Amino acid sequence: MLFISITASGLWAGGYQVRLQGQKQTGIGLIGTPFAWDASGIFYNPGSLSFIKEKFKMSGGVNGIYSKVVFREKDTDYIARTNNTMSTPFYFYGSARITDDLTVGAGVFTPFGSSTTWDDNWHGRYLIQNIALSAIFIQPTISYKFMDKIGIGAGLDIVVGNVDLNQQIPSPVNGKVNLNGGSTAMGFNVGGFFRPSEKLNIGIDYRSKVNMKVEDGDAEFSDIPAALAADFPADQKFSAELPLPSNLDFGLSYQITAKFLMATEVNMVFWSVYDSLIIDFKENNETLTDSRNPREYDNSIIFRLGGEYKISENIIARAGVYYDPTPTNEEYFTPETVSLDQMAFTLGLSFIPVEGLTIDLSYLQLEGGEADKNYSPENFAGTYKSRAFVPGIGLSYNF
Repeated sequence: MLFISITASGLWAGGYQVRLQGQKQTGIGLIGTPFAWDASGIFYNPGSLSFIKEKFKMSGGVNGIYSKVVFREKDTDYIARTNNTMSTPFYFYGSARITDDLTVGAGVFTPFGSSTTWDDNWHGRYLIQNIALSAIFIQPTISYKFMDKIGIGAGLDIVVGNVDLNQQIPSPVNGKVNLNGGSTAMGFNVGGFFRPSEKLNIGIDYRSKVNMKVEDGDAEFSDIPAALAADFPADQKFSAELPLPSNLDFGLSYQITAKFLMATEVNMVFWSVYDSLIIDFKENNETLTDSRNPREYDNSIIFRLGGEYKISENIIARAGVYYDPTPTNEEYFTPETVSLDQMAFTLGLSFIPVEGLTIDLSYLQLEGGEADKNYSPENFAGTYKSRAFVPGIGLSYNF
C-alpha cells in the first residue's frame, strides 16, 4: 500500500500570519491595538474606530514580501534554496462617523497567505514542491464611544480562502499531484479602547478562530504509470479542514512629549488548535489512502516595542522591533511554510503633502534564526535559515 502524505500545513496558516494591515502600524513594530490613527482600526481594534475625529476616513495599501529559505540536509552536503515569487498582501478600509459617538466601517484585508516554491528536483519534493495560498477577510464593523474615554467595537469576518499545492508522489508511482480548492467561513473581531488621559491609550482586541473547510477540492494526478492509472481517477476530489487561530492582543501607547510617542504590545496567538491535518480523498483504494499529518503546534506570544517621532507638521518617522517565536513542533516541521524563531526590525515614514491626504511608507526585515528541524514521519531532517524583506506603501484620506 502506498501512503500519500500530503503535508499541506500551509493551506492558510503555516505557523505565521500576515499582520501587514496598516503601514503606520507596520512602521512602529506592527503595533496597532492602542492607536486610533485611521480606519485600519477595523482590523487592529474595532473599539478605536469611534475615536477617529474625521467624519469619513479611507485607507488602503499593499506590501511586497521577498522571502528566502535555505535548507541544508542532515549529514550531507546537499543545500536547497527557495525560489519564491513576491507575495502582495493588501488592505482597504473605510469608516463613517454617524454621530459624535457612533462610527461604522468596513474592511477587506489579507491576514493569512503566502507562497513557497522549491526546485522541481529538490530532496524534499515528496513533501512539497510549491504552494500558493490566500485568505481574504471582509469585515463590516461598528464602534461606539462612551464619555470620550472608552470605545467598544465589533466586526463580523467573512473569510474566503483558496489553495493551490503541488508535490511529487514517491516510488513506485513517481507521479505528481496538484490539490486545488476553496472555502468560505465566518469569524468575528471585538475590541476595547480606553483613553484615561490625552497622553495614554490602552487597547485590547480579540479575533476569533476561523475554521476553513475545503470540500470537493480538485485532486489532479499526472505522470502516473499506466499500470497504476486506475488507482488515480481523473475526477478525484478531496476534503480538508484547517483552523486559522484566534488572537488576543493588548497594547499601550504613551505620548512622552509633543513630538515623541512610545508603544508596546503583546500578541497571544492560539496555534494549539492546529493539531493535525487530515486529507480525505473521495475515492480510496490500496494505493491511494487518506492521510493524517501531525502538526501539534503550540501557542505563541509575540512582544513588540516601537516609537514615533514627529519631525515636522508634515513628516512623521517610526521604528520598531519584535520577537516572534515559532509555534511549530520540532518533530513535525514541514518545508512548505518554513516558520522559525524570528527577530524583526521595522521603519516607517508618513508624509502629509496636502490637508486630508497622508502617504505612508514602511519597511520590515525578518531574520529567522538558523535551526535544526525534522519531519519524523518521513525522516526528513536538516537545518533551515530564513530571511524576508517587506516594503510597503499606503494612502489615507479623510474628508
